[in-house]
Amino acid sequence: MKLPVPFVQLPLSFDAGVLAAEIAALGEQHWLPHPQGFAGNSMLPLVAVDGDPGNEGFAGAMRPTPYLAGCPYLMQAMDAIGVTLGRTRLMRLSGHSEVTSHADQGYYWRERVRVHVPIVTQPTVQFHCGGAMVNMAAGECWIFDTWRQHKVLNDNEHSRVHLVIDTVGGDRFWNHIAHGQAPGQPQPGWSPRRVAPDPGAKPALDFESVNVPEVMSPWELREHIGFLLTELPQQPQSPALQSVLLTFTRRWHALWSCYGESRDGWPRYRALLDQSRAEVVACGAGEIRFRNMLSLLAAMDACVFSVALADRGAPSEY
Repeated sequence: MKLPVPFVQLPLSFDAGVLAAEIAALGEQHWLPHPQGFAGNSMLPLVAVDGDPGNEGFAGAMRPTPYLAGCPYLMQAMDAIGVTLGRTRLMRLSGHSEVTSHADQGYYWRERVRVHVPIVTQPTVQFHCGGAMVNMAAGECWIFDTWRQHKVLNDNEHSRVHLVIDTVGGDRFWNHIAHGQAPGQPQPGWSPRRVAPDPGAKPALDFESVNVPEVMSPWELREHIGFLLTELPQQPQSPALQSVLLTFTRRWHALWSCYGESRDGWPRYRALLDQSRAEVVACGAGEIRFRNMLSLLAAMDACVFSVALADRGAPSEY
């Protein structure tokens, strides 16, 4: 999700030692290689589609994996953050490794905030985002702008482990953000609230059940296209692109009014998607880039053309 600043620290802190002990008790055998095969990166799924640790998908009911039940304080931390939980993992970066620079353009991250709780880390670990850099200390809670280019450098010999939550948010979460603090913008008297382990706590967590449309509503379609056009630097092709996309959204709305999600309309939806994508390509969208270096066509594919209609199964990356 795009944020007004690169980083925000939320007003929460956790006992990193207790969290680390729970993670260590899970055992090394449950850690998996990063799905993109990034060297030095591994993960342990805590919330996944249907609770299946082997399912790295984004579409479907997100449920706790068997590993989460063995981490009661980790569940308390999730509850304190106050979100509807989407895909959630422990992310490990081994010593002298990095997360290479990238920006998140997938549909799943378009409207989801990525929350980081550092559990095992060192002062030398650097998290870069949009020209800013922070060291997220153990037990803190952070969010960052995934639309900007970002990377992580671990030049220490020890591994770094973070709890990483993807979420659309929640009432308490947005309140935390409202009372958060951005680096370089200190607030007098600001201090995070300590969330101590409570052995008797039994948090009732909310899990994401609806996340990818069968047929994207015209309102969501317009929102994604409007966002991308707003982010786009002015180009000679801009008037032609805007005309093509305005026609596309109007025709989509007309079909939606006729069919809604009915499969009777799917062939006409598909024909419109294919035609509109071809027109966007003809306008040079593949050569146009945002300030974060992502291609307009790639972003349109990720946020609209690949997910507006579920007639071709689940794309590899939402």
